[in-house]
Amino acid sequence: MQNTQKLTPSKIVATALIFATILLPNISRASSERRVLSSVPIDVPSFRIKFPEVISLYDHPLFKPELPKQVPEILDFIRMVEFDDTPEEYDIWSDTKVNPYQVDLKDMKDTIRIDLSGFSHPGSRHITSDFGFRKWRFHYGIDLKVDKGDSVAAAFDGVVRITKRARDYGYYVLLRHFNGLETLYAHLSKILVNPGDTVKSGHTIGLGGSTGRSTGNHLHFETRYLGNPINPNHLVDFSKYTIHNNILLLNAKHFEYKKEIEKIRYWTIRKGDTLGRIAMRTGVSISKLCSLNGIKRTTILRIGRRLRYT
Repeated sequence: MQNTQKLTPSKIVATALIFATILLPNISRASSERRVLSSVPIDVPSFRIKFPEVISLYDHPLFKPELPKQVPEILDFIRMVEFDDTPEEYDIWSDTKVNPYQVDLKDMKDTIRIDLSGFSHPGSRHITSDFGFRKWRFHYGIDLKVDKGDSVAAAFDGVVRITKRARDYGYYVLLRHFNGLETLYAHLSKILVNPGDTVKSGHTIGLGGSTGRSTGNHLHFETRYLGNPINPNHLVDFSKYTIHNNILLLNAKHFEYKKEIEKIRYWTIRKGDTLGRIAMRTGVSISKLCSLNGIKRTTILRIGRRLRYT
């Protein structure tokens, strides 16, 4: 008579972990790399981890034990978790502030590699307003033409950090992605996700609309790193629906626009101010003041409003 051993849950766990380690590629890394690989169950995804592959222990040809139906889910799916050297500022998690990090990258010294593979286009390819100066203020994203109710998709895999309504953005969603970027989707008519949700690239997160400071249906789309806006055109060729390269080499050049913004000067309107008086005090003509701020000579000046004069 053959000597058989009972397959206990502890033995199943041990065997599963051994086979997961054998089957997954690229486990061995140079000792100089600051990364740790481990097999752990994932309940709530952390920004510091990636999920490159999921292995079904039931289906793999090298591992087919007679597992009981009541085996915990961790024995069915084991994920290899890769811990990256993400910026320590990403330890900050806010579900209310778009930029809680307060880090200025215009003089950054390093070059950061960001993986753009797996990109999904968030909406239409037609740009109605580009990244850059808008006369009296700076436009930190691009506007894409959408109709009310059109699906708006997540650009990369990630976690929902913010869903709320604001005076300027209207209904908006902000995602933190596993590649280090954050993306923002504004003027939505409806939000379909909640803070803490994990989303895949291409997953519908909301519907197009015209809420907030908007004059028509469109999607305002931003790409950010540590709260600093990046021109989305540096990542994506919107005319072709494709990324320029699989890897973005992010450096100080991507934030040179900030130096131009710092050169801008504003006049805060006080009681008794007129365009003529402001023109005299700033040395700028009334015509230029109107052009820079999108106003007319007959526009009523509201106390506290800022007028750009450079």
